Amino acid sequence: MMARRKRSDEHENLERWLLTYADLITLLLAFFIVMYSMSQVDAKKFGKMSKALSGVLKGGGVAIKKGDEIGSAPGKGVMKLGHLVSIGHKIEEKFKRLGEDKLVSTELNERGLVIHIMESALFKIGSADLEPKAKMTLDIITNQLTGVSNHIRVEGHTDNIPIKTDRYPSNWELSSARATEVVRYFIENHGIEPNKISALGYGEFRPLKPNNSAEHRAQNRRVDIVVLTAEMTAAEPKSDFYTP
Repeated sequence: MMARRKRSDEHENLERWLLTYADLITLLLAFFIVMYSMSQVDAKKFGKMSKALSGVLKGGGVAIKKGDEIGSAPGKGVMKLGHLVSIGHKIEEKFKRLGEDKLVSTELNERGLVIHIMESALFKIGSADLEPKAKMTLDIITNQLTGVSNHIRVEGHTDNIPIKTDRYPSNWELSSARATEVVRYFIENHGIEPNKISALGYGEFRPLKPNNSAEHRAQNRRVDIVVLTAEMTAAEPKSDFYTP
């Protein structure tokens, strides 16, 4: 009788570690949920995570709706990828109907919607002055971006043929001047807020094609209009700097 009771007590003691282990896992899960929720700025998400934490500690399950996915971009009015894809298709269709589809193309990548505009649609070779037809091209694109709250980057690119003039000592200056000219046009003619758009010049250092033929070099001479994703827009510096 004593031997049986001893074996039963030993079996019970061996299984107690499972209860401690289960408690530890529950606490770790709760800890990581709290840490994740603290890293999010969005108050609504914080509330959802609090409910999830409460459910875990009470031993219940928590259902998260598809529209409430953790990690969705915070902020109001910032378009998601589906909208950006739709805008890209509309822009391509517009230029295809005009027979200018070789001059303007779009793609979606990790940064957002990228609108490639070939040099010949905007500038003369070696110039940063907008041609008269450039305004129509930029107007079509901007009309499709109406209502977009995402940050817009305008990037100038050249081929690898050196330029050295009084106005543009290198391709850096030329590409930067072209991007700035497009930004100025958007602000002055379409009312885009200056704090929601920026200009960058990359010279010849971000080519689409190898600079090994005239055709490829022509494709590298371009301006890219990048509509950033919600995540990249949120990472942009905010316009809360001191103003006198």
